[in-house]
Amino acid sequence: MYMAIITVNGNEAPISPAAPHTTVLDFLRERGLTGTKEGCAEGECGACAVLVARPGVNKPTDWVAVNACLVPVAALDGQEVITSEGLATAGASGEPAALHPVQEEMAVRGGSQCGYCTPGFICSMASEYYRPDRCAHPKAEAGAADGTDADSDSEHGPNGFDLHALSGNLCRCTGYRPIRDAAFAVGAPAENDPLAQRREQSPPAPVATAYTRDDRAFLRPGTLSDALRLLRERPDAVVVAGSTDWGVEVNIRSRRADCVVAVDRLPELRELRVESDRVEIGAALTLTEIERRLDGSVPLLAELFPQFASRLIRNSATLGGNLGTGSPIGDSPPVLLALEASLVLADADGEREVPLRDYFTDYRQSVRRPGELIRAVRVPLPLSPVTAFHKIAKRRFDDISSVAVAFALDIEDGTVRKARIGLGGVAATPIRALAAEAALEGEPWTAETVEAAARVLRAQGTPMDDHRASAGYRSAMLGQSLLKMYARTTEAVSS
Repeated sequence: MYMAIITVNGNEAPISPAAPHTTVLDFLRERGLTGTKEGCAEGECGACAVLVARPGVNKPTDWVAVNACLVPVAALDGQEVITSEGLATAGASGEPAALHPVQEEMAVRGGSQCGYCTPGFICSMASEYYRPDRCAHPKAEAGAADGTDADSDSEHGPNGFDLHALSGNLCRCTGYRPIRDAAFAVGAPAENDPLAQRREQSPPAPVATAYTRDDRAFLRPGTLSDALRLLRERPDAVVVAGSTDWGVEVNIRSRRADCVVAVDRLPELRELRVESDRVEIGAALTLTEIERRLDGSVPLLAELFPQFASRLIRNSATLGGNLGTGSPIGDSPPVLLALEASLVLADADGEREVPLRDYFTDYRQSVRRPGELIRAVRVPLPLSPVTAFHKIAKRRFDDISSVAVAFALDIEDGTVRKARIGLGGVAATPIRALAAEAALEGEPWTAETVEAAARVLRAQGTPMDDHRASAGYRSAMLGQSLLKMYARTTEAVSS
């Protein structure tokens, strides 16, 4: 009989008898690890954060913080998890455990008030603490650990700590300043730190999972061909990668599936290649992995990533998942439309390439056929040199967009030779602003041209009134985005 096992704080634990939809959060709490808490069940508050050993970017293993409330525990079959309880170092017989450096700084600097959110903050901070290149950040200085260095900026401490690592954690007592102080005070991991040493070995290899209970199954095929055959046999299956969307459906809407198929660890969906004529991004790479591997080489994507939900979500979310849902307010489609991306769709009979502009057909509908997966996203090269991404939302970070606009322009000798504009939140699907593109192309890059094109852009799409924004506001923001882009890029283009 198949036995699914997860390693928690160094100890193996069978997943059974948990149901296939049971989250990592519920699994841990049922075993007495109550530091992991449920605050929102949607991945917005971070009270549930835990660390997972994942393939690293700069080292064999990265300790990655994820939302335990969204991930099915069966998805971590064969994997390693560290909770806030597991960060402390066990003391000698009869002695208390020693606090982890992150826990110590949170305690001495008053970063914990009611304490509800603290374990989640601790895990997110620990993930950043162990990020291999943190101390190589320009703001990091040898021995700087008091959080008050004059060279630190608002989002990076003198120790290289990136506050975006905490963008998915909510403190209900509004104690952010002492939490920031604690984050900016941690030093580098000690040489004998066991979790730092663990980074030097490879993470657990993905295992083929066939976990079944009560006539419901969670399946992780070992190869892409196995997955495609399975999807042909089970057209009713729900396909998941990071579960950042499906996890919300399970928690908030009590959705259940007879069969869930996980594709997040399939090697064929996790490649990233930069070739002479294109960048090919595997559909199951997380947004964090893409961001760090591209390292700014696709500027429009680099502008998107910090505005896409939170670091906790980006550590699990994938481009394949964001496109696969077909949501009209997903943040990646406008950017990929502006980049003229195409999708590689695969099924048991082979592959086909579809331009993203032809992919969406109606609200949450696409040309993807039953049994097809998004294998990769292809971005053609060379890239347009003038780009911008504007996300209009009620919060600066970790929010759903009311309107999203992406621009990619080729401007030569003061004339717009090519314009590509992707829009989200103003129609039943993400769309290209074809009329506004036509109003720009062949025209001089001047205030008069931009103002005329902005009037055209305001009329694009079919925006609606809802609780996030009115139709009139959305239309106004479209035009304003182009004016803003012009104001910010004119100097750079003229120079």
